[in-house]
Amino acid sequence: MNALEWSREHRYLSSIEADRAGKYDPEVTPYLCWPGTPLEALDDPAVREVCCQKSAQVAWTSGVLGNALGKWIDLDPSPILGLFPKEGAAKEYMAEKFEPMVGATKRLALKIDLRSRKSQQRMLFKRFPGGFLKLVGSNSPASVKSSPIPRVFIEEPDDCNLNLRGQGDSIKLAKERTKTFRRSRVKIIIGGTPTVEGTSTIAAEMELSDKRVGMVPCHHCGEEHALSFDNLRCPTDPEATHPIFGNKVPEKAFYTCPHCGGTWNDAEKRRNVRNGRWVATAPFNGIAGYYLNELYSPFPGSTFAILMENWLSALHHFAMGDESKLVAWTNSSKGIPYAYKGDQPEADELAKRAPDYTPGIVPDGGLVLTMGVDVQHTWLEFVIRAWGRGEESWLVMHERIHGNPFLLEDRCWEELDKRLFAHYPHERGMRLPIRAVSIDSSDGNTSEAVYKYVRSRKGKGVEHVMAVKGAKNQEAEIFRRPAPSIDSTKRNTKASRFGVQVFIVGVGKCKDLLIGDAGRVGLTGNGPGRFHVYKSVAPDYWEQLLGEVKVPVRQSNGYVIKAWQKKVGQRVEVLDCENYALHASRAVKVHLLNDAGWDALAAKLSQAGLFEETPAPAADVTPASAPPPTAPPVQTSAPRVIVSNPAPAGFVVFQSAEAD
Repeated sequence: MNALEWSREHRYLSSIEADRAGKYDPEVTPYLCWPGTPLEALDDPAVREVCCQKSAQVAWTSGVLGNALGKWIDLDPSPILGLFPKEGAAKEYMAEKFEPMVGATKRLALKIDLRSRKSQQRMLFKRFPGGFLKLVGSNSPASVKSSPIPRVFIEEPDDCNLNLRGQGDSIKLAKERTKTFRRSRVKIIIGGTPTVEGTSTIAAEMELSDKRVGMVPCHHCGEEHALSFDNLRCPTDPEATHPIFGNKVPEKAFYTCPHCGGTWNDAEKRRNVRNGRWVATAPFNGIAGYYLNELYSPFPGSTFAILMENWLSALHHFAMGDESKLVAWTNSSKGIPYAYKGDQPEADELAKRAPDYTPGIVPDGGLVLTMGVDVQHTWLEFVIRAWGRGEESWLVMHERIHGNPFLLEDRCWEELDKRLFAHYPHERGMRLPIRAVSIDSSDGNTSEAVYKYVRSRKGKGVEHVMAVKGAKNQEAEIFRRPAPSIDSTKRNTKASRFGVQVFIVGVGKCKDLLIGDAGRVGLTGNGPGRFHVYKSVAPDYWEQLLGEVKVPVRQSNGYVIKAWQKKVGQRVEVLDCENYALHASRAVKVHLLNDAGWDALAAKLSQAGLFEETPAPAADVTPASAPPPTAPPVQTSAPRVIVSNPAPAGFVVFQSAEAD
């Protein structure tokens, strides 16, 4: 017996969870009864995951999740984990959906005692013979990462925490708990409303599925199509003067068949939907995916007239300057991510217009070098950027150094020394040192090595060696000095124990300046603020640089602000490195230099180039060896290295192992 059959025979609705209490009738939502329904897919051994990108009002939570849980608890018990965006949402589901279902369904009531503290029952933990149901919020690392569980469901993934206190994506962590079980035993249910294009988790999940769409036949011509708002029509009345709808008459809205042009009313639509079917539009790889918008809904709040009224109202507010209503309608009625129209250029466009200059050599105009370093668990990634008048800048080097950054003794840090303390050749014949470096210390696992490195390299030839972390406040200034402690002996942070002050980087403003709608990457030609990158840069440089978008985000206090969000599945180490290099440039006050200051700096560097054949050696920075200050910063051919885990194409790799 699958979950659909179980719901027909055993499921009852309470007055709390539904308008009509009593025996559950799955035919009310016929798209959940079509061949290939999610409730059937859950019993298919080849299906490990069922996901749904949906609008509101389609009965997903009750009709799919509720019936699946009921069938599992009754006939196929096991441990079950439910992941919600916040613990409060989990409590609401338990009180408003799950407990009423159990109370109304006799077979479930016999297996779950809902009395508080009875038989180990708690608000978010319900035990039953053969298993238990545990609900958690995505902001709790301990709950998400606890014992192995074969069955997991995830509600509203777009609202779940994708950076669980530095420990990773909560959804990924929840899924990983199924790894110890055989494939046919594992079942994952994930469903939700999408948010913003590029950052929507459920939209990204659907891309991995077979993308099933609901094909509905027309009662006029018999041809099938997936219901679309493109076919929803609204007649006009020249005499109508509604303050929001104008001369449109939404109460007379109707639907048209894209094949024959025949019109449908609400009753005809409901009859046509009963004869629909699910059709996969992509290859199957273990994930059954379903698209559902509000046009499929049979409920009174989703008639053509109401849908059209909501649509016209959202467009009216958009025309008046309020985009939020259109965003909400696009997500909750059309069931698709909202695409913000910005002025940010595309990665391909930027790659095509990149100038063709030699990496490792400072172009004419660049007079100050800074470095930004991003620290990952198996590599260091950095950029070196040259700065000139009006903060015009040129990428001089972008590399990845593989190794073990957890240990300061690892050779990846020695290789970083070689680049940090080198002097770089300039097109005019002089050689430039790096003036400032900002090194990421935000990862609690690698921060100890970063703090040791920063402390041991201070005063060794680079003016500013800084440990940095990104500010949570989107409006934080790009550069500010750490506030002095009144009594340093009372400070008990990891950084203070190493005698290091951490600089907080206003990464929000960095991104506004670099990749925002009016950001520097969009500027063309030469001159103030221009952001140059050599044409031979790593292939994914531009994708990573543009790996975040600025979209409205709801805060914990209920307010909505525009904030930078990482695109789903996109790496952004390049963007982090460029943010840190920009921060380092503010430490040496590049942005405050006037023409006279730039003239004086150019003269000083030119004079040094005339009188010094090579720059003076830098002081030792480690007891064992010193970074060679005159080491060539770039090689004309890739060095011979021992590579156990090759880096992506386009990177110059320095492996933490001896070369042959």
